[in-house]
Amino acid sequence: MAFEIPQDLHPDLMPLAWLLGRWEGRGHGDYPTIEKFEFGQQIDFTHNGKPYLHYVSQTFVVGEDGTRERPLAVETGFWRPQPDNKLEVILAHPTGIAEIWYGDIDGAKIELQTDVVARTTSAKEVTAGHRLYGLVNGELLWAYDMAAEGQSLQPHLWATLIRS
Repeated sequence: MAFEIPQDLHPDLMPLAWLLGRWEGRGHGDYPTIEKFEFGQQIDFTHNGKPYLHYVSQTFVVGEDGTRERPLAVETGFWRPQPDNKLEVILAHPTGIAEIWYGDIDGAKIELQTDVVARTTSAKEVTAGHRLYGLVNGELLWAYDMAAEGQSLQPHLWATLIRS
């Protein structure tokens, strides 16, 4: 699918322009405290002319026929490019977790690390994260390493998405 950079895109967003649009696909999850699982995912990166992207990720259980059966996780936030190919990301989760991430933009690769993980008293204990996003042969590949529930930072989620 051809991709065109919107004419009203804020100039500061040019390093992130490749993320714009809706991405859909499948992913996998694993962690010492849970069973391995597969999921469907939809990520939307949108803009409104200001110097940030609005980000929404939704994951869901997928039936054998590929239909969405029930929701899993949602996260939303803002991706804010900074000078010298730096990136700030603010994410919120309905499970009571809010995160601030810092990272680097290197062409069609983004690497992020948590700086702050804040949680409500009812949220699970998440203490750190590392994320990697990349555009490879037109597909958005991403991986998320997590430290939580007394476990050290280790692989948790990964997916391959295509622009829809």
